Amino acid sequence: MAAPTHRRSLRTRRTLVVSAAVVAAGVGAGVFVMNANAGAADLYHQTLAAKDGWASSGTGTTGGAKADAAHTFTVSTRAQLVKALGSATDTTPRIIKVKGMIDANTTDAGKKLTCADYAKGTGYSLSAYLKAYDPATYGRSKLPSGTQETARAAAQKNQAKNIVFKVPANTTIVGVPGTGAGITGGMVQIQNVDNVIVRNLTFAATEDCFPQWDPTDGDKGNWNSNYDSVTLRGATHVWADHNTFTDAPHFDTANPTYYGREYQIHDGALDITKSSDLVTVSRNLFNCHDKTMLIGGSDSEPAGKLRVSLHHNVWKGIVQRAPLARVGQIHIYNNYYDVTTLNGYAPQYSINSRAKAQVVAENNYWKLPSGAKAAKVLSGDGTGAVKGSGNLVNGTVTDLVAAYNAASSKDLKTTVNWTPTLTAGLEASAKSLPTALATTTGAGVLK
Repeated sequence: MAAPTHRRSLRTRRTLVVSAAVVAAGVGAGVFVMNANAGAADLYHQTLAAKDGWASSGTGTTGGAKADAAHTFTVSTRAQLVKALGSATDTTPRIIKVKGMIDANTTDAGKKLTCADYAKGTGYSLSAYLKAYDPATYGRSKLPSGTQETARAAAQKNQAKNIVFKVPANTTIVGVPGTGAGITGGMVQIQNVDNVIVRNLTFAATEDCFPQWDPTDGDKGNWNSNYDSVTLRGATHVWADHNTFTDAPHFDTANPTYYGREYQIHDGALDITKSSDLVTVSRNLFNCHDKTMLIGGSDSEPAGKLRVSLHHNVWKGIVQRAPLARVGQIHIYNNYYDVTTLNGYAPQYSINSRAKAQVVAENNYWKLPSGAKAAKVLSGDGTGAVKGSGNLVNGTVTDLVAAYNAASSKDLKTTVNWTPTLTAGLEASAKSLPTALATTTGAGVLK
């Protein structure tokens, strides 16, 4: 993605190679078995079980279970998906069945779109952008402004119009079993709506053609991209279950370097921000990604929201933010973290608690390679809390908070201001998780 010409050739073959690349990433081809959570009801009308994490609180999460025949859709193209979603303000219950892999970078007629197509008519070119904002001449004290930055923003807006899918309230989006269902190159946006279910889908290759250079980001500046595979912004009662998130087929190791910094085309996998609340994230596979899950977009988010449950997920080849949590009450239980470098993704930490986040982490399993330290599993800013219990490292019960605090100058607090009660399915031991979750997480295991 170094330049539109480079991405053109890559994107034209994206739909054909994404499934193979997901397998190469270590995700697996998908074993079709019935999971215990699936129950006897048909997949499309299933709702979140009682007491299954924060999303079961209050009115619970039912998605589009009450949809009538006129609001039940089967889609296999980008245009069909957009039509099925309808208006983001329409609260009529709907069920959207995704059949096969939908390529977001296509026209309504199905023609493949490239980065060059989005840039057409804007005046943007990467070479001109690099020349205009070279720190050696432009400096490092302010964000880019002027002709090329305006052109970049316009090109990025063109891409957003095509790849961002806005989900209305009372919606279930679910992959049709056996079809390799998912979205490649797109962002599912759940913003200021209530009651949404997203299940059994693979989200791959969500990429920004036009990252912005920010010389003020950190000591050396950074390239920042704009799209998460799934983003929650001010959303409530959301259940994300049995999905797969991956950068495949374009891993970060293929990103070029400009101004001495990686030209990062990926943003989050599943981000939960802008006072989103009452969210359950269960049995997903997060694979080969850097900044994976953000809970709370800034340290100044107001208190009282960002209540999130994460359980029975697999995190493999994840660099950081699994999750990074701010402000809220987050329950992390029965997850499996394989902290081994995969396809160039070298893990830095798993859980970061900051901005007074109240995290309860219990009965999770970490697989650490030889030489890796348990003290590196957690991170924080000195204001966040992690109450840990029953967590295993390579099969041994380990006090991760104590290990972190012994090696850090910014201690994590060890007590929290709440007690989880919505804990259906909580397993008392993490010992079997590496084996049990291998065939029961991610897309393609539900029938």
